Amino acid sequence: MGEVQLAVRFTCSSLLNMMHLYSQPLLPKMHYVHPLSVIQVDNLRRQATNIVSTRLGRAEPPLRKEIVEYMLDVDSHMWSMRKSKANFFRIMGVLSPLIAVAKWFDQICLWRNPLTTILIHVLFVILVLYPELILPTIFLYLFLIGVWYYRWRPRQPPHMDTRLSHAETAHPDELDEEFDTFPTSRPPDVVRMRYDRLRSVAGRIQTVVGDLATQGERLQSLLSWRDPRATALFVVFCFFFAIVLYVTPFRVVVFLAGLYVLRHPRFRHRMPSVPLNFFRRLPARTDSML
Repeated sequence: MGEVQLAVRFTCSSLLNMMHLYSQPLLPKMHYVHPLSVIQVDNLRRQATNIVSTRLGRAEPPLRKEIVEYMLDVDSHMWSMRKSKANFFRIMGVLSPLIAVAKWFDQICLWRNPLTTILIHVLFVILVLYPELILPTIFLYLFLIGVWYYRWRPRQPPHMDTRLSHAETAHPDELDEEFDTFPTSRPPDVVRMRYDRLRSVAGRIQTVVGDLATQGERLQSLLSWRDPRATALFVVFCFFFAIVLYVTPFRVVVFLAGLYVLRHPRFRHRMPSVPLNFFRRLPARTDSML
């Protein structure tokens, strides 16, 4: 622990000194007008790593250069299965409230709890009739959430979390891959196994990226006339919908749309809706790829 604290102290002092020396010849706010590129930032990080590792190598007990590089994230762009898992679960932790709200709204739309759904109907009607209450309601809700979580506020300074980093559940081969040199110094059989594992992970990412590209190309095809019939229907629909929105009060449109979304399951069908079916049938450039 003493070596880590010493490394942090020297790291902070060295980085501050380098930033001070680097910013002296520059005008105020120059880092906003001419920001540093990624390569320049990486070079500065490596220079700071060399300075700090040189100083800590002379200390008692001496600290190895690998520890300083790991603390300063010199090779943070290198592939690591453990970091990928940790970042994935971090994203899921950030999106979990949105996913919970989506599931809760889906239960409301399906009338799983009729009393809650009726209360949501009443709240929706009030917000439609008095739209000036929308923003106060949202910020009041955020205020209540903040007050509710006040009792569980963190009371200790932040520290390294092994569970967040997935250091406890990491496979020994994943750790060995993370600390491997670049280029690799492992036997060909180990490199082949890691390459196959990387291909399987990259294949999943490739599939997700392809699906996102397909949805975006379907949106673009609404006005690109790649499918003349679909684009003609969409253009005519936009024209008539613009006329309807012009002659109809906006509150009425929102009220009718909300009642349609919150309709009872008796008025729902298991088949996809007409707009969703229309969107799924739009052309994409998937068939044009090799």
